[in-house]
Amino acid sequence: MLLFIHGGYWQNRAKELFAFVAEGPLAWGINVALAGYTLAPQKRLDGIVAEIRAALDWLHAGIPMLGGDAKKLFVSGWSAGGHLAAITIDHPAVRGGLAISGVYDLEPIRLSYVNEKLQLDEDEARRNSPGPTEKPLAIAYGADELPELRRQSEEYAKLLKQTAFQVPKRNHFTVLEELASPHGALTALARKLTA
Repeated sequence: MLLFIHGGYWQNRAKELFAFVAEGPLAWGINVALAGYTLAPQKRLDGIVAEIRAALDWLHAGIPMLGGDAKKLFVSGWSAGGHLAAITIDHPAVRGGLAISGVYDLEPIRLSYVNEKLQLDEDEARRNSPGPTEKPLAIAYGADELPELRRQSEEYAKLLKQTAFQVPKRNHFTVLEELASPHGALTALARKLTA
């Protein structure tokens, strides 16, 4: 089971807009669930992270009823969802993850216009910036990604003592086509991760 978390700088978009990403993993027998969350400013980032943890609790408990294996729960996300996947990889039920074009160091976000709705303070930004993990967490981004998101992916991959996976000829938005396609590069990463 792969839980996919949508992006939108934690303040816009909805899970329903991302149902298309399930096509790639589903073609290989990987079940996909989509997680939504309360958007900022209605909820602060601490609360959003808590909601994703609660979604993982719920999904883990329900996987057997859906005919799946509760010992094979993986988390994935794109953009802000990549961050949420990385920060919740430590959930006891999660075996690994795939973070796509994520934001991992929240201090630049705290100092930007995005923080008008998030209202991060220094402690919340530090607390919610993901650190190292022993679990397998693939970091991926499009080669034509925004410079700051490329930098963040590369720096976080270094922290994890790995190499970030760069998807050729893809930008922040088109990179998801590589998960939506059964033969996409991100689907291949998901297959390797969940094998």
